[in-house]
Amino acid sequence: MNASGELRIAGLDVSRETFEALEAFAALVRRWNPAVNLVSATSLSHLFDRHIVDSAQLYKLAPTATQNWVDLGSGGGFPGLVIAILAKGQNSDLRITLVESDARKATFLRQAAQSLGLQVCVLNDRIESIPQLGADVLSARALAPLVGLLPFAERHLRSDGSAIFPKGARFAEELTEARKSWDFEVDTHSSLSEPGSAVLVIRKIRRAKND
Repeated sequence: MNASGELRIAGLDVSRETFEALEAFAALVRRWNPAVNLVSATSLSHLFDRHIVDSAQLYKLAPTATQNWVDLGSGGGFPGLVIAILAKGQNSDLRITLVESDARKATFLRQAAQSLGLQVCVLNDRIESIPQLGADVLSARALAPLVGLLPFAERHLRSDGSAIFPKGARFAEELTEARKSWDFEVDTHSSLSEPGSAVLVIRKIRRAKND
């Protein structure tokens, strides 16, 4: 904690209130997990570092002018609800939409958001079935390989928007495979929570001319 009473999470200065909200969210995940399987049982003992810090690192990679953030396959709220907690702590008016096809997980997302006083929209539907969302930022964590995520980005991301995808140690292979069908610009950031992994920030996504 620094002299102003702030704490640091994933390179971000957050207030004690925000830190406590993140801890309260972690407690909700632990409480619901036996019934809904929000995260793997083996990762529960490392929930803060493995899931919350991993999600929080996405927040600072978003453009400062972001107004509409869409999280696909939100599952247990990673990163969507973590992003919402951080935005609330900074008094941001960021609009956050969570898309989750599993009804039980969507119920968790709604109840967790209500408990934590978060203003989010939860869509319980399949990603390919919902209308275009016009996102400034599109995120997805542990949802699909990059080549499977880019069609979702093409559909739901604004033309000047950014897709932010955390990826594992094989991210370079995913990029190579995706470039066979897609053209895009990408910035690669080393993961703060998983050595050898990365967070990809992708822009100007379009289908390759030879596709």
